Amino acid sequence: MKSQSFSARRALRRTLVCAALAAAYSSAWSLPAFTFNPSAVGLTGTSITADNLLLSDFLSVSAVGATGFSETGYLSITGFQLGGANLPDGGLNSTYSLYFSFSGAGHLTTGTNATDPRTSLTAGVFDTLTYSLIGATGNSTFGFSGTTPTVSSTGTQTLATGSLVNGTFVTSPANGNTAFVPSANATVSFSQAAGKEGFFSPQPFYNVAFTAFTNAVTTVNPGSNGFTVTNGGGNLNFAAPIPEPETYALMIGGLGIMGWVARRRRT
Repeated sequence: MKSQSFSARRALRRTLVCAALAAAYSSAWSLPAFTFNPSAVGLTGTSITADNLLLSDFLSVSAVGATGFSETGYLSITGFQLGGANLPDGGLNSTYSLYFSFSGAGHLTTGTNATDPRTSLTAGVFDTLTYSLIGATGNSTFGFSGTTPTVSSTGTQTLATGSLVNGTFVTSPANGNTAFVPSANATVSFSQAAGKEGFFSPQPFYNVAFTAFTNAVTTVNPGSNGFTVTNGGGNLNFAAPIPEPETYALMIGGLGIMGWVARRRRT
């Protein structure tokens, strides 16, 4: 009886160890959190910790040649999320604002610019993409002058810059081929501007970001040589840091213990 009780307690301890190791393994790969501190760069707003940025895009896409395209625009940061929950804005788009100014180019891999995206699938890749993350005082507003995206902002400063690592896009017919939905995703480098490190935490900050957009039909305005998107929707988050050697050791050790427990239970 004592032997059985001792074995049960030992099995329980092994199970708890495995659970703890599994939890550590899982957290090492969770969406990484970050903190923005507006006051560190002279903006009026409270510090906020999040793991996802909500974006609204204002952009213009134009055909270039037979299968090329160029685009330019702005991505307004409209909110913060942590663990999928919306957070208080802390003054965002009230006492201060944040947005990305970007331009890029690419080419089609499916279809041509003569193919109406309302009737057939069009897909492609980005060849270039550069951007700046801008901080401004007050609420920045976005619009268009013809098909050219515009922004009205004051007290602007560049907080970070980056460029393309890789990216793709696709347009899908919608509403019985009377409209289309453009979607895009990109992996980009992320580099803090000199003297703006206090805005970002942790330090060193993440050097890669992921962004994705799926724009509703109502935000897309087709034209004779491309289209514009007004107040579309997307998100951006940062790349998790590579696990440190200790984390790898913990993961490997956890897998080893779990395998050992499984073998013991079969005997």
